[in-house]
Amino acid sequence: MSAQALPSNADVASSGVAAEELKQFIERIERLEEEKAAIAGDIKDVMAELKGRGFDVKAVRTILKIRKKDHAERQEEEAILELYMQALGMA
Repeated sequence: MSAQALPSNADVASSGVAAEELKQFIERIERLEEEKAAIAGDIKDVMAELKGRGFDVKAVRTILKIRKKDHAERQEEEAILELYMQALGMA
């Protein structure tokens, strides 16, 4: 927790200082949400281009998820998956 004390409801309502700070936080979040939506649109466009060029979007999304993981985590998941597939007679 922060060492700074949170303003009470009375402070927020009467001073205007905390209210202005709150307004600034909300506006920052709104700008970030707009940027996030724009980036999501860009990603969607790239995926559509990828699909149009004949690549499998599902496979690419899987590769992106794998690349986010560190090597040890990925190896552990692959080992568990292989073990379970063997137990089910799928390997």
